[in-house]
Amino acid sequence: MTPSPPWLIPLGSTDMFVSRVAFGAGPVSNLLTDSADHSTELQFETIRRALDHGINWFDTAATYADGRSEKILGHVLSEISLQSPTNLATKARISPEETGHIRDSILRSVEGSLARLRTSSLALLQLHNSVTKKRGELPTSLCCDDILGPCGVLETFRELRDQKIIRAFGLTGIGDPDLLKQLLDLGDFISIQAPCHLLNPSTLRPIPPSLPDTDFGQTLQHASERGLATFAIRVLAGGALAGHPPSPHTHTTKFFPLDLYQRDSLRAAQLSASLPFKRPLNELALHYVLSSPAVTSAIIGFATPGQVDDAVRIAQTPPLSLHDIAQLENTVFASCP
Repeated sequence: MTPSPPWLIPLGSTDMFVSRVAFGAGPVSNLLTDSADHSTELQFETIRRALDHGINWFDTAATYADGRSEKILGHVLSEISLQSPTNLATKARISPEETGHIRDSILRSVEGSLARLRTSSLALLQLHNSVTKKRGELPTSLCCDDILGPCGVLETFRELRDQKIIRAFGLTGIGDPDLLKQLLDLGDFISIQAPCHLLNPSTLRPIPPSLPDTDFGQTLQHASERGLATFAIRVLAGGALAGHPPSPHTHTTKFFPLDLYQRDSLRAAQLSASLPFKRPLNELALHYVLSSPAVTSAIIGFATPGQVDDAVRIAQTPPLSLHDIAQLENTVFASCP
C-alpha cells in the first residue's frame, strides 16, 4: 500500500521526517515485551506490515521489559530487508539510586540500547523521567537542577548529539506542565511525547475541573506552537477505549496504574452509549487525536497486523471537522460528574 500525503511530517526543526502513525514497542500491547526472549512470527508479521505501510518510526525504551523490547525490535529489523530508512527512538530513565551520577546513567543506558537495537546511532533519545519541582515527587521524577546542572541530562544529551550517537533529543511529558514548558522553551529539546486521548485531551486544550484525571497543561499544544515535534501516547487510554483487557503491565506499573485503566474503561463504556457518531469508539478515538494539528504523530502499540491496517486507514482519512470535534468533546465532558 502506498501512503497518501501528508503521511510523513517534518520532525520539528530537524531534517528528519516521521510517519503520522508510529510503532510503539511498549508493554501495553505486549507484542515485544512478553516473557519470551526470542522473536515470534507474529512479531515479524506485525513489524513487516508496519514497514509495508510506510511507518518509519519505532518507539521503544531501555526499561520496556528490561530491554527485551529493544532486543526483539533490533533482531526483527535486522532480519527484514528494509526498503526505506527506518528511525529508532528510545528513552533513558535515571533511577533514584543513580541520581548522583546522571551522566554515567544515561551513557550506560544508551550503550545498552545501541547494542540491543543493533545500531550505531539513534534518531531520537528521550528522557524517560517525569519532571517535578523536587526530585521524587512522582515515581522516578527529576527536578530542573537534574536536567540543567553540570553533568546533567541536557549536557549529556548534547554530548551524545555532538558525537552523532543521537540525532536529536526530547522529553516525556509527565510531571509539572509549567516546568516542562520551560524546558521546551530552551530550544534544545526538539520533541515531547505525552498522553493524549479522547477521555483526557488536556495536553491539547483546557479541560473542565470536573474531569476525573490529571491535567497535563496543554503541553503538546505549547510545543506545537513553538515548532517542536509532538508525539501522542496512550491514544487509546491503555486499551480502555478499544475495549481491551488491561495488559499485564497495567497491573504492576506506578505510572498509569490499574485503577486509572478501570476508571477509563467505565467512562469509555458510558461514552460509547452516548456517542453522536455511528462508528466504533476505538476508531473515533484515534481519528480524534490525529485530527489535531498540534499532534505530529500518534504512537500506537500494535499487537497484530490487522491493528496496523486499521490505524493506517484512519490516519489517511480526512480530519474530523471542528464541529465534530466539538460534539465529541462536549459529549465527553458532559459525562463527567
